Amino acid sequence: MQSERFNKQMEFLLELDKIKQIFRQTYLADKSRKENDAEHSWHACLMAFVLAEYFPNVDLLKVIKMMLFHDVVEIYAGDTYCYDTNGCEAKALKEQMSAEKIYGLLPTEQKEDLIALWQEFEQGESPEAKFCAILDRVQPTMLNNAADGISWVEHSIKKEQVMQRNSATFQGPKIIGDYMKNIIDNAYLKGYLK
Repeated sequence: MQSERFNKQMEFLLELDKIKQIFRQTYLADKSRKENDAEHSWHACLMAFVLAEYFPNVDLLKVIKMMLFHDVVEIYAGDTYCYDTNGCEAKALKEQMSAEKIYGLLPTEQKEDLIALWQEFEQGESPEAKFCAILDRVQPTMLNNAADGISWVEHSIKKEQVMQRNSATFQGPKIIGDYMKNIIDNAYLKGYLK
């Protein structure tokens, strides 16, 4: 006979399948369609492994866990386009309510652990949260650039907006900041950004 704990865990895991239906504004590199939250999280986790050498003082397992769970709240809250200033104002409250609901499917201590991890990501102060913030910015910027800036063009995004959005990447390793600045400068020169 299955335990109540196990049943809660399986219900949560099945509910996570819904993240595959949350589509972002970022296109795949081949421009064929927009990526979903699951693809974004997976790609950012791969990036964490590959770029870990530039962040030697972080707990990589915690980073991976944070990247896998940080957008789970969007199952109920939806994805808010990062350049949508009106949408971003209501985002925190919607995501807090969503976190309580989605993580509330789990046994109490797992719920509390994941809410704390999500809050740590949102606060962006720990070394792991800072690494995650950089990954969370580099991944869509890299894809937007590879897709000829299609999402930036669709939304008439300005260079200053992208610079501001990616400010966390300029606080990290210089090699990553230089990479991002190069992408943004080139996107502006090519007309992808206003």
